[in-house]
Amino acid sequence: MPRDDRSTDDRRPRSSTTDKRRRTSDERRVFRGAARLDIPRDWRRTFVPRPTYDADAFGRLSERIARFLGTGQFLVYMTVTILFWIGWNIFAPSSLRFDQYPFIFLTLALSLQASYAAPLILLAQNRQEARDRVQYERDRDVDSRTRADMEFLAREMASLRMAVGEVATRDFLRSELRSLLTDLDSREDDRV
Repeated sequence: MPRDDRSTDDRRPRSSTTDKRRRTSDERRVFRGAARLDIPRDWRRTFVPRPTYDADAFGRLSERIARFLGTGQFLVYMTVTILFWIGWNIFAPSSLRFDQYPFIFLTLALSLQASYAAPLILLAQNRQEARDRVQYERDRDVDSRTRADMEFLAREMASLRMAVGEVATRDFLRSELRSLLTDLDSREDDRV
C-alpha cells in the first residue's frame, strides 16, 4: 500500500468555501495546528490575543521625525513658536499670561522636546548604520566578484596571447611559401 505523505489537514475532507470565509486567520491557524503533533499549541493566542509590535514601523516613523528635525522648516517653526511664546507672555495682559518671565514652562517644553528628539535621532542613525553596513557588504561582494572576473579575464588574455604567439601568422606563412617556391624554382633550374 503506498504511503500517504500528506499532512492531516490535506487528508481531511474540505468544507464549503463559506465556512472558510467565516473563520478568522487565527482560528484557521489554530485549527490547522491542532491536528499536527509536531507544532506546539499556543493556548494563550486562542484565549487572549497578543498585541503585536512592528519595530520597523516605529523605526520608519523615527526616521521621518529625525529627517524633519534636521530641516530649515523645523527651525523656522521652532523659532516662530518660541518668539510667539515669549512675546505672548511678555506683552499679553497679565490674566492671559501662562508662563512668567523666567519662562520655566518654555524651558521644560524645550527640554522635553530635546529628550525625545535625541533618542529618535539615534534610532534613525542606527537604522541608517545598519543599512550602510548591508550596502557595504554588498559592495564588498560585488568588488570581490569583479576582482575575480578581472583576474579570470587577465588569465584568459595571457593564454590567448600565448596561443596567438604559437599560431603561424600570415606573414610567416607567406615567407615560408616564398622560400619553398624559390627552392622549387632552383630545383627545376638544376634539372634543366
